[in-house]
Order: sequence, then C-alpha cells, then structure tokens
Amino acid sequence: MCIAAFIWQAHPLYPLLLLQNRDEYHNRLTKPVAWWDVDGCEILGGRDEVAGGTWLACSRQGRVACLTNVLELHHLPNAKTRGDLPILFLKSTKRPMEFAQQLITDAHQYKGFNLILADIPSKSMVYASNRPKGEDINIQQVSPGLHVLSNANLDSPCPKALRLRKSFKQVLNKYGNNEVMVKEMVEKLMEDKVKADKSKLPGICALEWEFELSSIFVETDTPLGLCGTRSTIALTISAGEEVGFYEKYLEKGVWFEKTINYNLQKQI
Repeated sequence: MCIAAFIWQAHPLYPLLLLQNRDEYHNRLTKPVAWWDVDGCEILGGRDEVAGGTWLACSRQGRVACLTNVLELHHLPNAKTRGDLPILFLKSTKRPMEFAQQLITDAHQYKGFNLILADIPSKSMVYASNRPKGEDINIQQVSPGLHVLSNANLDSPCPKALRLRKSFKQVLNKYGNNEVMVKEMVEKLMEDKVKADKSKLPGICALEWEFELSSIFVETDTPLGLCGTRSTIALTISAGEEVGFYEKYLEKGVWFEKTINYNLQKQI
C-alpha cells in the first residue's frame, strides 16, 4: 500500500518536490528507475515486470504521474492494470483535467486507484480516484501546497498520512528557502516504521493486516512471502526545469541507489 507526499507550486525552488514509497511483495519482478520507450514516448520511472505498468514516472516534457492503490476488502476480478494509467497519461498530449475526464467512461474497470497527474509547463495538477465504488469518478484540481496521498482520498486524515504530513512540513521548514537534500529526506521521512494506534485504523480489512500496513515504511511477512516497502523515490523539479529522480530500491534482499538527472525539453 503506497504512500506519497509532495509540495506543489508552493516552494521557491521547486514547483514540484515529491516523495513516494512503493509497497509490494518482495518477490514480484520489478525494474528500477530507467528510461524506457513506450510507443515512441520516453518515460522515466520504475516498472512492474508482471503487469508492465508503473507507480511513478515522468517525461522529458514535464509530465508526471503518480499512483497509489485504495485499501479495500474485495477486488474486481479481471480488472485492467491500474499501473497502465500513468503510462497512458505520459503518452498523451491531453492536459491533466482533460485526461482525467476521459477516464470517466472506464474507470470502473480498474481496481481502486488514486492518481496524480501533473503538467509542469502549464502548472496544472489533477487528482482522480475511482473510489468509493458505485460513485462517479472523483476528479479535482490540486491546489498549491503540501499534500499527502495514501490509500484513501487525497489528504485523507489516516494516521500515517497525518504523520508524514507533519514530518514533511518540519523538514521543509528546516531547509527554508534552501536546496533540499533528498537522501536525507528519504531517510528521515520515508523509512519511518512507527505503526498507528489500532483504535485509529479504518476497519476495512482485518485489523492485524491494517496494523502491519499502518507505518510509512512497511515490512511484514505473509503466507505469500515478504511484503512491504521496496522502493522509495524522491522526485524534484526545480524552477530552472532541472529534474532529479532518486530511487532507493530493494533487489534480492539488498538495497541499491540510483539517481538520474535531466533538463525538461522546451515546448515548441
């Protein structure tokens, strides 16, 4: 169950600064951050080798897509791969709101998702979710400021989202208007293993399962194998249109680091 925190159009140096933990079974085949070509479109991000999608990726033109799943008890059989949604957006030339509205017709065919769509040049960011079930897709413009996205709606006051919001704000205040140290932010914010009070959990699934998932950094053993945080990403896009993509990822029980930097391409 992934979690992300980001500050959007509210920092003097960074139009976007985003941190995300991806939680998944350790034995699920995954590729670390890299450039990959999708129908002629260059995409930078990690890749799920089982379904072929991604949870966070960006393009050379300044488009960014971030995905988390929704905590729910029953899953839709034969659902479309929600990891395809970021790819579809990055390949598209549609503005975030236009793309999100296009999802209305088939959003119900996916398992529960939370999706952030951003276009840096136009300073546009949209949040979309296909939950709660049976309701119209939730689409909204994301306002400038600090936001947290976990496994409920954007800025939902679940315990670990509130904890991450507080710690993120404290670290940003520490740096002030200066350049941030992304590795330090990852270590301080995204490796937090403190679990929530059981009385504050939503009660959607089994209590012990929700408890194991209630920390920002997740690490738990299951009948299907080890499960938890296996990738942490820090994405920075500066006012000078420089992009930094740092990933700390787990591969066969060993943690690795990788950083890719590039400049946004000017729009013609």
